[in-house]
Order: sequence, then C-alpha cells, then structure tokens
Amino acid sequence: MNIKRLFIANRGEIAVRIVKAAKKLGVHTIQGHSEADAEMLAVKLADESICIGPAPSKDSYLNISAIIAAAKATQADAIHPGYGFLSESPAFARAVEQAGLIFIGPSADTIEKMGDKVSARLAAVTAGVPVVPGSDGRIDDLDHAIEIAETIGYPVMIKAAAGGGGRGIRIANTRAELKELAPQAKSEAEAAFGDGGLYIERAIFAPRHIEVQILGDGETAIHCYERECSLQRRRQKVWEEAGAACLDDETCAALCASAVALAKSVSYRGAGTLEYLYDEKTKEFFFIEMNTRIQVEHPVTEMITGVDLVAEMIRVCGGERLSVSQDQINKSGHAIEVRICAEDPFANFMPWPGVVASLKEPEGEGVRFDHFLAEGYQIPPFYDSLLGKVIVHAATRDAAIDKLIVALDALSVGGTKTTAPLHRALAMDADVRAGAFHTQWLEQWLDAGNLTEKGDAA
Repeated sequence: MNIKRLFIANRGEIAVRIVKAAKKLGVHTIQGHSEADAEMLAVKLADESICIGPAPSKDSYLNISAIIAAAKATQADAIHPGYGFLSESPAFARAVEQAGLIFIGPSADTIEKMGDKVSARLAAVTAGVPVVPGSDGRIDDLDHAIEIAETIGYPVMIKAAAGGGGRGIRIANTRAELKELAPQAKSEAEAAFGDGGLYIERAIFAPRHIEVQILGDGETAIHCYERECSLQRRRQKVWEEAGAACLDDETCAALCASAVALAKSVSYRGAGTLEYLYDEKTKEFFFIEMNTRIQVEHPVTEMITGVDLVAEMIRVCGGERLSVSQDQINKSGHAIEVRICAEDPFANFMPWPGVVASLKEPEGEGVRFDHFLAEGYQIPPFYDSLLGKVIVHAATRDAAIDKLIVALDALSVGGTKTTAPLHRALAMDADVRAGAFHTQWLEQWLDAGNLTEKGDAA
C-alpha cells in the first residue's frame, strides 16, 4: 500500500474511527484539529497532531489551503476527509491530488459527477437504474419548471441540484404553489451550496428511505447490502438499521445489483452509498442520490457483514484491489444505530454544549459506542451536535431493539442533555417495533406529543 502516513481532516467520532482503522493497518496517523478541538479524543489517540486554524469551520475544517499545508508539513502521504466538511468537495479532492497527496475517496471527477443530483440522475439512467420521474436536467426557468411539473403531474418536489441534507427542498401541489416555491428553493440552495440550480421530480409520499453500501477499487465494485434510514427529523436521519426489514429478498437483490451497476459505470473508488426511495405499495425503488464518502451510519453495515469499511477505503485508495469479493460478503443478523446528539429532545432539540462531567459507556457482546468523549471534555458550540452513536447487533430485529434499550439505559453522559431519551421512546413504540413507519413518520409522531419526560412512548 502506498500510504504510510495519513492526515485526518475531520473531527469528532469519525476522526476517532479513522485513527483506529488506520492504526489497524499499521499506518501512522496525523490528526488535524481546530483550536477548539485541541483536547478531543482523536488528538489524544493519533500518533501526532497539528492545529489547522481557529474554531470556525471556514477557518479550519473548510480551509483547503490550511489543511494541505498542514498535511505537507507533517509529511503525510494521504488525506482522509471523513464525512461532512470537505468530504464531497471536488475542489478539495483536486487540490489534494495536485499537491502530490492521495485523497481517500473517489476521484474529483467522480465526486463532481455524482455530487450533482442532475448529473447523478443521468448517470443512473445510463446504467439502467430506475429514477423518480422528473426533469432530465436542471430547470432553466420558471416556465420550464411548470412545463415539467404538468408533464409528470402534481404534486412535485423541487430540489437543489447541488448539496443535500434536505436543504432547498419544497413540495408544490399546484402551479400557483410552484410559482411561489421555486424562487424560495433557488435562494436557499444558493445560500447553502453556492449553487442555485434546481430540478423537479414526482413527489412520493410516505416512502421508505433505503440505501446500499458499495465499495470499489476503480476497476470493480461490490455491495455490502442495504440499510434503512426512514426515521428522520427535518430530513436528517436519527435511527438507522441494516438490513431493511421492509424489503423482500427479490427486491433487495435487485436494489443491491442496481447500486453495483451504477458504481461500476463510474469506476468508483472507495466507500460510497447510493440512496433510494422505496414505495411499499408498488414495491418500486428509485435512485435519488449518491454520497461519495463514508456515511455516519456505516457501523450497522460493518456489524452485519464483518467488513471494516474505513480500513477498506484506505487500502483501495492506497492502490490495492478490494480484499473481498461479492461472494465472500454474507449478511448476518440485524443491526441498529442511533445518533446521540448534545440536544434536548424535550425543548425542540435545542443544542446543549457543555462539559462532560461523567461518562458511562454501554458494553457487552454486540454493542458498540462510537464517540469522541472523555470526562472533563468541553463540547464545543461551533460544530454539529453529534456526540456519538450507539450501535447494537443481534440475531433478529426484535432482539436488536431489546439490546438497544439495555444499551441506552447503560449510557450516561453527565453535564449535558442528549437525544438518548428519544431513542429509548422509539425503541418502546409499537409502530417502530412493527417496522410500520416512513420518512415523515417521526415528525408526525413528535407533533402528536408521543415523547414524554420519562423517555417512554406516551
């Protein structure tokens, strides 16, 4: 492998995860950090560390020149971007490669192609992957938008061509609503991504959100089965599972095969995720976007397959072929991950930074807690509120939910509020137990007052 010294250009739990995977491969780790993150766990675990700038992300984790200068100064061979920040920036990937370093991820051209929802959609169509009926490319103006909407039929979803996280999305039920909402979506997309490009697709109500984990080495690609991420709040995932209990074997096989076909068609390198909407009524699935990076929810896939996704992406980006073939990857049992954030779920999820007064981690067979915490650690107010993830694995979905409740009861992060009570309540809910939910279900559940101060379902 061509990587001996790895620079980590990220923070939090994913930085810790990368450090551990790299050390398992015998790779020297260098943790880049902002001034606010000098005491975080990844800094303590890495072989060495270097400050890349002040606390604001724009001056540190989003500062391409500062990151590359730090990587060069520490004689790194490669840079791992983690998720978020610059992980899906083609400009960053190109800058890394132009500096003579290895980018741990796909090529800049692939990121650019698959990061834009319009070009990704066209790539999917070319690879024979089903997509939601909609515009073939970016809509040029309002008249074009109306023409497309009236061709595919209302309601339609207006979406930002660049970026993700639910930003720029609007749903129009009529021509009048489309005229009102399209400019709003354009303005939000420009503010969030610096790109006001839009496209339109048919609105699918109450779908399931299914995704497929793929790995590629630039020449071939394989899948590591599917995940379900339908429990979302404000289009942000809060609870993820592997596999997807709503799929029958035939549909699952077709879904995974389509993901591999698309990954191969773009000569994908590294770990990536293809996201789909699944209509339970018709058993149709539609590709919506590709995430050209490691995902927050990757541990559930690791739990059911035994594949170290982070280590594998380091290896293939370091010039090696995939270490596993498709027939060597088997799915075993069921895994669930819940995101533990420094937020108060009883106060409209208000962020709650503070000092970690005490920490008690859940333990046991089939239990994993990925985090970056330590007693006395000051949770910075400058970044995402994610503290860590509780992941459980068991033989069946019911057993995994039971194990999750035990793990959440064992978890304690003193000095801050967390979203653990929300997850315990969800684990106790009859609909969640039955797998009877969809992408709008959680917000409806919360609006109905189903979360009580006891942390149990009402």
